[in-house]
Amino acid sequence: MSTESNKKRKPKVIRSDGAPPEGKRNRSEIDLASEIEERRIQSCVHFMTLKKLNRLAHIRLKKGRDQTHEAKQKVDAYHLQLQNLLYEVMHLQKEITKCLEFKSKHEEIELVSMEEFYREAPPEISKCEITMGDPHQQTLARLDWELEQRKRLAEKYKECLASKEKILKEIEVKKEYLSSLQPRLSSIMQASLPVQEYLFMPFDQAHKQYETARHLPPPLYVLFVQASAYGQACDKKLSVAIEGNVEEAKALYKPPEDSQDDESDSDAEEEQTTKRRRPTLGVQLDDKRKEMLKRHPLSVMLDLRCKDDSMLHLTFYYLMNLNIMTVKARVSTATEIVTPVSAGYVDLLSPDMILSCLYPGDHGKKTPNPANQYQFDKVGILTLSDYVLELGHPYLWVQKLGGLHFPKEQPQHTVTADNSLSASHMETTMKLLRTRLQARLALTKQFASLEHGIVPVSSECQRLFPAKIVSRLVKWVAIAYEDYMELPYTRDIVEAGLAEDTHLYYLALIERGTAKLQAAVVLNPGYSSIPPIFRLCLNWKGEKTSSNDDNIRAMESEVSVCYRELYGPRPGYQLLTNQLQRLCVVLDVYLETESHDTSVEGPKEFPQEKMCLRLVRGPSRMKPFKYNHPQGFFSHR
Repeated sequence: MSTESNKKRKPKVIRSDGAPPEGKRNRSEIDLASEIEERRIQSCVHFMTLKKLNRLAHIRLKKGRDQTHEAKQKVDAYHLQLQNLLYEVMHLQKEITKCLEFKSKHEEIELVSMEEFYREAPPEISKCEITMGDPHQQTLARLDWELEQRKRLAEKYKECLASKEKILKEIEVKKEYLSSLQPRLSSIMQASLPVQEYLFMPFDQAHKQYETARHLPPPLYVLFVQASAYGQACDKKLSVAIEGNVEEAKALYKPPEDSQDDESDSDAEEEQTTKRRRPTLGVQLDDKRKEMLKRHPLSVMLDLRCKDDSMLHLTFYYLMNLNIMTVKARVSTATEIVTPVSAGYVDLLSPDMILSCLYPGDHGKKTPNPANQYQFDKVGILTLSDYVLELGHPYLWVQKLGGLHFPKEQPQHTVTADNSLSASHMETTMKLLRTRLQARLALTKQFASLEHGIVPVSSECQRLFPAKIVSRLVKWVAIAYEDYMELPYTRDIVEAGLAEDTHLYYLALIERGTAKLQAAVVLNPGYSSIPPIFRLCLNWKGEKTSSNDDNIRAMESEVSVCYRELYGPRPGYQLLTNQLQRLCVVLDVYLETESHDTSVEGPKEFPQEKMCLRLVRGPSRMKPFKYNHPQGFFSHR
């Protein structure tokens, strides 16, 4: 290329004024051309060298790349082998861990103890010489013994199943026999009704009662079962019956039927509701109260008969929404009782008072269920005492007879009927009820006599009093609790808490000549186990009470403290009349032992007719009020 360019290049024309000669110019041009040719040859050689070097560089680069690729492949192969080894190591570690964490089934089996194993297992299984020192062989031997025992138990289980199947077949045969026997027994029972009535053995009636009892609520059912059992076992004079509407009781447990009305019916109902006036708030509250105080349709009636054929009729109800039981009482007697006019007969045998405080403090005017107060607040009921005449009294002992217990410390949301609670209180309560009825009937007869000024003393108690008693009862009336509190000489009794609004209060007036002894009597509902309390006021030569006369205090002690001497025959229903008779006696002693005023002319107003060892004793001039039988004299205590 350089040659061709040189050929095409035009020779330069050098113009100069002083040009060298022709010979010299040709020689320099020849030298320059030879130099150029020489340079051209050298450049070609250098170009060929560059191409060689370039080719060698490419060859070496390719060879380096190949070597690098081969080395990289070797490294990848080694890395792959390393990864495979790591994976194998990881897999082996997992397998080792799995083996170490493996739990055999025999660990979940509760094997017999070592002592029992070596004691009961046969030698061919236990192998004591091998298993004693090798835990693994010992475990295998114990598993073999467990397998042997389970095989035996499996065989026994099969035998028991076969025996069970045999017994079930026998039961089925007997059931078929009994089902065919039922119609025959029914026909026999129907035919034996006249015989049952004649022999007073109402089996059919009892069967109907038990059928009806299935529909009783749990508390009434517990009461019915326990009262029936107690009557059959311990008290033949206790009869139990169920009253009420059985159909209504059945309807309570039926689920409400879904009523599907047509659109026309619903439209008609909407028109009627729009035309009807909406009930007022007061009417709604009355409806809510009635619903809350609703009683169960069935009730349990207990008739408790006494020896004199008097009877206490108890009707037990269950208030479904309040979950409490109530009772109503009624008394019937074989003979008509003479009713006193002013002695409080109505208070003694009225349904509101006959069962009051059968247990101390149980007046039956408050609900025993603490949850009821929250229900009352919603419907505006202040207290249940406003409804007890209609619903009955919710005494605590009534709840216990029904198996209900309402703890006050930790109120329970749901209270269930407990048979054991009812059974534990049944006998004691029945005895208390019979004692209460007999005591009230005895008091009623006594009050009829006391109202006419006659203190009835039985023949068994005549020995407690002297033959002649001059002081006499002229007045016996019932008074209110407020009137008793207003009496000045009863203040200490009220302050001591011995006089409550549930007690009965009476006022007696005993006279002898110009002396008048007024006695305020507190009669506890638990008479005669709890004695009456007397407070005295003597109007003779001034007003004398226990606060200003020690002998009046001693007279009160004779009748209120020494009451055990006046009980008479058990159960001591004559205690009150004996106390009044003793009061007449001690008044005679008090008046007859008083010193006579010599300044007054005439005979002594109260001549001494009682025989006394000593008229007075001590600085307080105490009189001899204790009567000693059969000697018939009076002495000091």
